[in-house]
Amino acid sequence: MAIKYFLRISLVLFFSASVIAQENDSLLTLERIYSSSEFRSDYQRPIFWIEEGDAFVSIEKDKAGNDELIRYESKNYKSSTYLSAENLKVHGHNLAIEDFSLSPDASKVLIFTNSSRVWRSNTKGDFWVYDFDTKELKQLGKDFPSSSLMFAKFSEDNQFVAYVQDFNIYKENFKTGAITQLTKDGTGDIINGTFDWVYEEEFGMRDGFMWSPDATKIAFWQLDASEIGTFYMINNTDSVYSEPIPLQYPKAGFNPSSAKVGIVDAETSEVNWIPMPGDPVQHYLPAMQWLNEDLVLIQQMNRKQNELNIFTYQPSTNRLKKVYTETEDTWVDLRYPDISSNQWGNNDQLLVDNGKSFLRMTENDGWRHIYKVNLESGKQTLLTPGDYDVATYYQTDNKNLYIVASPDNATQRYLYSVPLNGKEKLTKVTPNQFEGVNTYNVSPNGKYAIHKFTNLNTPISINLVSLPKHKSIKNLVDNQHLKNKLNTLNLPETSFFKVTTENGIEMDARITKPLNFDAEKKYPVLFHVYGEPWGVVATDQWIGMYEIFMAQQGFVVISMDNRGTPTLKGSKWRKSIYQNMGVINTNDQAQAAKKVLATYNFLDEKRVNVWGWSGGDSMTQNLLFRYPDVYQTGVAVAGVANQLFYDNIYQERYMGLPSEDKEKFIEGSPVTYAKNLKGNLLLIHGTGDDNVHYQNMEFLINELIRNNKQFDMMSYPNRSHHISEGKNTSIHLYTLITNYFLKHNGMK
Repeated sequence: MAIKYFLRISLVLFFSASVIAQENDSLLTLERIYSSSEFRSDYQRPIFWIEEGDAFVSIEKDKAGNDELIRYESKNYKSSTYLSAENLKVHGHNLAIEDFSLSPDASKVLIFTNSSRVWRSNTKGDFWVYDFDTKELKQLGKDFPSSSLMFAKFSEDNQFVAYVQDFNIYKENFKTGAITQLTKDGTGDIINGTFDWVYEEEFGMRDGFMWSPDATKIAFWQLDASEIGTFYMINNTDSVYSEPIPLQYPKAGFNPSSAKVGIVDAETSEVNWIPMPGDPVQHYLPAMQWLNEDLVLIQQMNRKQNELNIFTYQPSTNRLKKVYTETEDTWVDLRYPDISSNQWGNNDQLLVDNGKSFLRMTENDGWRHIYKVNLESGKQTLLTPGDYDVATYYQTDNKNLYIVASPDNATQRYLYSVPLNGKEKLTKVTPNQFEGVNTYNVSPNGKYAIHKFTNLNTPISINLVSLPKHKSIKNLVDNQHLKNKLNTLNLPETSFFKVTTENGIEMDARITKPLNFDAEKKYPVLFHVYGEPWGVVATDQWIGMYEIFMAQQGFVVISMDNRGTPTLKGSKWRKSIYQNMGVINTNDQAQAAKKVLATYNFLDEKRVNVWGWSGGDSMTQNLLFRYPDVYQTGVAVAGVANQLFYDNIYQERYMGLPSEDKEKFIEGSPVTYAKNLKGNLLLIHGTGDDNVHYQNMEFLINELIRNNKQFDMMSYPNRSHHISEGKNTSIHLYTLITNYFLKHNGMK
């Protein structure tokens, strides 16, 4: 009897434990998200088109785990070894391939390895060349310090490689190893062939030189950063005495580096400076490209960034000719921030008509349209007529252009083709089955593309497709592991809705509801915000693990895109934020929140939360300070508290010059209204943030103290803007954020 009773109890406990385990497996924990690979997302390693796109090369691993290059035929995905790991051995060790390029005749491969970080990216490193003809592997600049070369590239005649080392440009004879220093004045204040912090951050510019098509000259940028103010970050943890970390960083209202462009003779090292008009400090030079061996295209913007001039320059005659001018009352964009664009950092104009014309995306007619501009006559031809915005465009053949747009739904993106003659309408290329956000990497000949697709409920999948029929050739990434794991979870429901504010502004919004949602109950709401011209949140993309987790915790998660964000709703929508950053966008968010709270009875008006990162941090602060009766709790991560503390290119682009209207900057800054704080505020910042400086948090803290406002804070020592460095940093950060919301919503 006792044995049967024991067995019965054991079985009950066993099955109860099994049920609990199954229930627990259907719910997320932060440990499952951030401390394990359980919900890892697969990705496609970068591919490099060769043979105009009829083939591509990918960096992959051999059976021993060493890097090698694999070639794929685009038409059928047939693979072959392009460069085996066996050919990349140095002193018994294999080179790790971080990037590579080919010589113009494809007889040599240039390998980038052993990299180190410069600002945001690893752009310094070692370069090795493998010669397919001789089967030899040689290191470039081998007598220079390890990991100190930048942007090595072959000359068009395959004889030389040029690179930047210690702010100067060098030429190396590949066969003999002879090195020639082409510029000699680089010091750190004088920067040749690369850029300072702000050019990289705001214009995406890193590589600052290029060979001419005839291999006789090199065009390059020179920046003079000697007058740029130095901002010091402090490392307090890695030694007994603190270490100051200097950073040349031009704040809003302070002059940028002066910039000029020159052409150096590759044989004589003689430099000819291009006679650009205007003050070199009060103008930016964000792009330059060779059109042919004796013609260069140069883009110049004024300090306020509301005028773009494009010039051609002929080295043989020293003739500079203006071929295009574009002005705006607000600002002129170079490359437009958009979820579909993978071209950040490439400010060059796309050439068409056999190099006789270039394409320019502009908003002068109220929509973001593409015009074809003839280099000789300046004649402009509208290629995308209609009341819709172009998100981005891609290389194609000589008759048609591929663009991404979404005329009917600003939360989505699709590929279209449009004729280069400007006489016909759009043709949708993306099949209807891919409803959501579609992004592309189109081959140079326009025949193939790497297609990425996602929507609310679908993690990214990646396919190789042929164009224009969009026929699938090979599925490259299906994220099946992640999809299978998601299927084991109890998933919340996510959907879209629109909200119209009392001012008549209609905003796109995305809502994720808690599990077992009951419209008769009251739920805390968590608004996730960004709200500035460099990002959107309410898009038809997979929502991600943290949003799923917070919905499982019982929050209604809502994301809304206000005016000023780069949504496809016309120029007026995007540019209404000019000189109103922190004001009009904050008001839109607050008014929309009020409308949502009044519309949906299941939202608890006494438990309204908001959080954001970077621009979303600034938005969070502004919402808590300006609308303290709407929001009770906020978490603000790595944001700008005082607009005068951020870099000049970004802040002046959207706000004008402080010397002309400093009050606009003060009005838009969260710190101005910190005295109004009523609710719960958690401030988070990395002390090693070279983008949005830790200074912002301390400045805001002082203002909160001055007004006797209680708050919470967490600093992460030496972490950058992403606050990701170091063991357990991510799970620590998200545990902190989550616990704060749970505590102040009576859920813990």
